[in-house]
Amino acid sequence: MEENGGARFTVDELAARADVARRTIFNHFASLDDVVVEVCEDVLGTVVDALGASAAEPGTDRTTPLDDLTAALRGTDLVGPMAYLTRALGGTATEPTPRVTTMVVRTFTHLAERLVAETTRRHPDVDPLEIEMLVAALMAGVLVIQRRWWAATGAADDDASRRTWDDLLDRLVTRTRTGHAATA
Repeated sequence: MEENGGARFTVDELAARADVARRTIFNHFASLDDVVVEVCEDVLGTVVDALGASAAEPGTDRTTPLDDLTAALRGTDLVGPMAYLTRALGGTATEPTPRVTTMVVRTFTHLAERLVAETTRRHPDVDPLEIEMLVAALMAGVLVIQRRWWAATGAADDDASRRTWDDLLDRLVTRTRTGHAATA
């Protein structure tokens, strides 16, 4: 994806680059989009790993799953990977195409499953359904603010873009913590 400037390549090009037969690609992936989603998951997977590593150790002052996830989200570089993936998926406009949106949602859904598992492991005293709902709400919110961030910054990776991301993330965390009833 980096060599071609994005997800614009054919199965034949991928097979040639990987030095495998075309059939080998389809033995592992149902479509080219599945290949792209896997790459996206790999890029953002390092972010999830960092989220786990930066999460509070049991017994610290971050006693709730929301505190843990919030600290991890704030302490992890999401802008760099998101900027890279936006470019890799062919994002030059301020709005993603339906194809790009589908791939981003699939990627974040898989990553949310990993976050649920990690958060459940870290907080065994919390009802797993509560953790699933919390992570789902946060990931849905991250998808929303990612679109806003993209529209506002063109998916740049610079100081202004990072300030925009931080502001959007602060709003998401505040709304998640306080709920939506007050704004309805």
